[in-house]
Amino acid sequence: MFHNEGFRLLDRQECLRLLAKVPVGRVVYTRQALPAVLPVNFFLDTGSSVLLRTSAGSGLVRAIDGVVVAFEADDFDAATRSGWSVVVTGRATGVTDPAEYERLSRVGPRSWAIRRGEAFVRIESEMVTGRKITGTRGTD
Repeated sequence: MFHNEGFRLLDRQECLRLLAKVPVGRVVYTRQALPAVLPVNFFLDTGSSVLLRTSAGSGLVRAIDGVVVAFEADDFDAATRSGWSVVVTGRATGVTDPAEYERLSRVGPRSWAIRRGEAFVRIESEMVTGRKITGTRGTD
């Protein structure tokens, strides 16, 4: 892909491969007409949908169900000044099908916080972009 000053754009498949390697990302959405960012644990379901597990009564579920959101995850190594960042943009929907909910309860992401009444939210990967920076050394 495209190279520019130490950055390389990533194709969709490489972005999804990298996303599958990290457990935490950030969901970007609108809260009270302002941008909001919330760290969440997640996993990729069926190889391309971002799946969040959260409290059923959380403000996040109400704020993002049925709307387009962005989801970003990354991994960086400060010592080598290398890393990557991937952004998935798509519609978020709450999982309401009982059979799908049961399947996700078995294989889905494990919440890091103890919760009662959990909910799953799926973000369809309508647009996936990413870039990688490799070993650039600056003069400090």
